Amino acid sequence: MSARNTPALNDASKAIQWHNNKLRLLDQRLLPQQEVYLDYDDADLVATAIRNMVVRGAPAIGITAAYGVVLAAAARFKQSEENWRETIEQDMEVLAQSRPTAVNLFWALERMEKCIQALQAGDPIEALLAEAIAIHAEDIAANHTMGELGAALMEEQGIGVLTHCNAGALATGGYGTALGVIRSAHRLGKVAQVYADETRPWLQGARLTAWELLQDDIPVTLLADGAAAHLMKLDKVQWVVVGSDRIAANGDVANKIGTYSAAINARHHGVKFMVVAPTSTIDMSIASGEQIPIEQRPTEEVLCLNDQRVAAMGAEGWNPSFDVTPAALVDAIVTEKGVVLAPNREKMLALMEKS
Repeated sequence: MSARNTPALNDASKAIQWHNNKLRLLDQRLLPQQEVYLDYDDADLVATAIRNMVVRGAPAIGITAAYGVVLAAAARFKQSEENWRETIEQDMEVLAQSRPTAVNLFWALERMEKCIQALQAGDPIEALLAEAIAIHAEDIAANHTMGELGAALMEEQGIGVLTHCNAGALATGGYGTALGVIRSAHRLGKVAQVYADETRPWLQGARLTAWELLQDDIPVTLLADGAAAHLMKLDKVQWVVVGSDRIAANGDVANKIGTYSAAINARHHGVKFMVVAPTSTIDMSIASGEQIPIEQRPTEEVLCLNDQRVAAMGAEGWNPSFDVTPAALVDAIVTEKGVVLAPNREKMLALMEKS
């Protein structure tokens, strides 16, 4: 792994790159103060990068893991041309354990596994790399489609939109899910102002969403997570638009901690609530959000800031990374296959049966 500084980015879709037989990731922990790329040629280090938030966001995690499989195959094939299929399973498991909530991770690994099983004898790298690149490209295309579909739901011009966490180009292959809708709607004159929750404790809204929107000259105002209800009361927001890390078969949505609060506030104030995610985020194998595993991250993330203790000594921390918003609070789920209004199991099943 190596690091290098780069000039300022104008295109956040370059956050995940394949370059000179290595995976290159924009280190999102350092944004917006620094734009630093890290190069990876080892699958274990890719898993660590996912776990340590170098890259985050469900679609981006899946794409990164797919490239991680390519690196693993290259190393295992070099060790043994006969036994690489067996030994690569260790690397696949390490990648799978990197983040438990984002279902896109497992979807991408399963797709790479199918590619491995279909391979004939010989060097597997070309075929696996082509599959990883296809996963990446398909995600970008899906984001543009979702952007158009989500923007079409916004009937007014010049509205205010609230978003939580970062569901933009940095969290996907490019363009973004929630921010893809916001980008498309802003281009059409429908969104005049974006409000971004800071999104504690990692401050993805303050550091990443604000940075992305400013790259596109979209006006953005930051607010503390707890200020969102008051903002809605003042009629500044007509839509809340968020992404998702996993959607259950009944339409329950797991997303960054604080999304559930935003949905409750939105329903109370008559604000529409939109979830934007590719169908790879939908997990029809689980009946409801109660079955979605919620990642518990280190309590130091809550008790400390930049590795400096800010909480009173002796205080304990609780740090779930995600929460689940019931389908009853969701007005629309937007996917590349179409839009589900007032989601339930029957509607989600009909969506997933579309070709």
